[in-house]
Amino acid sequence: MKTRGFVSLVGIGSLALALGAGCMQSLSEQAKRDPNININKKTNDIKQFDPKAKQEITENRAHADDPLLGPVQMLKPTITKIDLLNLQHTLDLYNAAEGHYPKDYDEFMTKVVKAYDVKLAVLPPGWQYAYDVENHTVRIVSAPEAPAKGAPPAANGAPPAAKK
Repeated sequence: MKTRGFVSLVGIGSLALALGAGCMQSLSEQAKRDPNININKKTNDIKQFDPKAKQEITENRAHADDPLLGPVQMLKPTITKIDLLNLQHTLDLYNAAEGHYPKDYDEFMTKVVKAYDVKLAVLPPGWQYAYDVENHTVRIVSAPEAPAKGAPPAANGAPPAAKK
């Protein structure tokens, strides 16, 4: 009786090990195979915001609609939000040190982004960061050269905040 239980346990364990070994790949191997995965990629490519351009502006709201994959759906929006908050803090520190916010896009890029080595999470295709000189903030907008593809980044299906 004990032998049959032991043999069954060994058989089930061996089967699970054999199946798991073929299905399990490291995350680095999976990322190498799919060049579109940009979860750990960073950029300092920030364009100048044009309020007159026809583009979508999105708030960086996270939205999870799957109870099982919710934490995964929240990862990219959270990383993006943290990067934008860090950049806004850097802008506020620049204002405190210099007595003014950058007066134009070039000053923002040289004295804030380059000087402080600012890096932001790479956005999905069709979206980009844009510095709004008037409001001293960085926004996520649809790229002007191509219409935005899919949902706004970090919104995972939530509607964009405003259209311009």
